[in-house]
Parts: sequence; C-alpha cells; structure tokens
Amino acid sequence: MSGTAIRILVVDDERPIRRFLNASLGGQYTVLEAATGEEALKMAVSGRPDVIILDLGLPDMDGLEVTRRLREWTHIPIIIVSVRDQEEHKIAALDAGADDYLTKPFGVGELTARVRAALRRSAAPEAEPVFQKDDLLVDLARRNVLKQGQAVSLTPTEYDILRTLVQHAGKVLTHEQLIRAIWGSENMPGEQDAHLLRVNVSNLRRKIEADPARPRYIVTEPGVGYRLKTN
Repeated sequence: MSGTAIRILVVDDERPIRRFLNASLGGQYTVLEAATGEEALKMAVSGRPDVIILDLGLPDMDGLEVTRRLREWTHIPIIIVSVRDQEEHKIAALDAGADDYLTKPFGVGELTARVRAALRRSAAPEAEPVFQKDDLLVDLARRNVLKQGQAVSLTPTEYDILRTLVQHAGKVLTHEQLIRAIWGSENMPGEQDAHLLRVNVSNLRRKIEADPARPRYIVTEPGVGYRLKTN
C-alpha cells in the first residue's frame, strides 16, 4: 500500500492543531479530520482510517470514551496525543484500548515514528507466537509450557495470564488490562479482581521462575502492572 493510500484520522477540537498535523502528515498520508468525538466515531466508519490520532480533551465527550466505543468494534491503532502528562492519564488511556500515548508538545519526527510503528503492528500477521527465554519455552499454538524441557502444569487462569503476557511480550500490561483480558470484566475492576490477579501471578511465578522472589520472566512494574521480559 502506498503512503498516500494510508488514511490517518486526526481528532482534535483545535483547528490550528488539525492544520499542523495535516501539514506534517499530508505529504506522506491521506489525512482525515474530526473536531468532536461524535464526528470521530462516524469518520472511523465512513473514512476507514488505518490509524487514529486522538486528543483526549474533546468538547462533546472525553477521548477515553471515544476509545472505548471504538474498541467495541475495531482494532484500528489509536495514538493518544494530549497535554495530560500524569501517569494515571496514560494508564487510563491504555486501559481504554489506546495503542500509544504522546504528550503535547511533541516533535513531528516522533509522531511520524509512532505512526509507522502502529502501521507495522497492525499489518503484522496474526500468529500464535512461541516465547523462549533461558529455560522457559511457551508455545501457544500447541499450548505447551516447558521449564528446563519439562512440561509445566498450569491452571486455566494461570495459562491465560501467561498467554496474554506472551502475546504482548516486552510490553507493560496494566492490572486492568490483564483483568479484562483474563476475566472479561465489563466493569471497572475492583480490589477483589486485583487481589485475584496478584494471587494467580504469584502462583504462576512459583511454577516457572527459578526464584519467584526475584523473577526473571514476569516482572512487576510498580503501581502499573506486569511485563514479560524479552531480554
């Protein structure tokens, strides 16, 4: 697909920002524009964008709500651009289904790099990955988990947690993302859900880590979630 055949939907209520992004990206891609959340949702259907660049501060609805509604039916990559730079805002955006988060002001070079990365990820074929690091091998296609060549017996929940981490290896997954992926909770996860996740991660570590107190595979990102180390 040629560059100009790729459609980028820019959602921002500030006309100067839309004009700036159109000028920055228009030479490489076809740029569509929306000024409100409702316009964005309609344009996502009619314009068939390949990537959405979304501001959080929209006049009719918060960008998080736009993201949640989009994720009900599409996997179009969503890059949040916002002046909100606190960690909790970034976590909330990722939990809602955003793929990336860029804080304003940002450089054009960084934005275009994020767009290219999002396009690469969305174009990658869906395949069940094999994860191997040191003594651990996880083959999702065969549902095999091996430690030092020996099969590891996992409960369905433990396996689902490991599968989700393998599918996003190297990426931090928030507690909320994991809870929704494993248990499909439609409501905001509560303390009980978080406790259940911690217990299952602890049990999983006991089965796959040489020293569960000093994990080499499933590492904790304090206050955020977990990450499956790839190096």
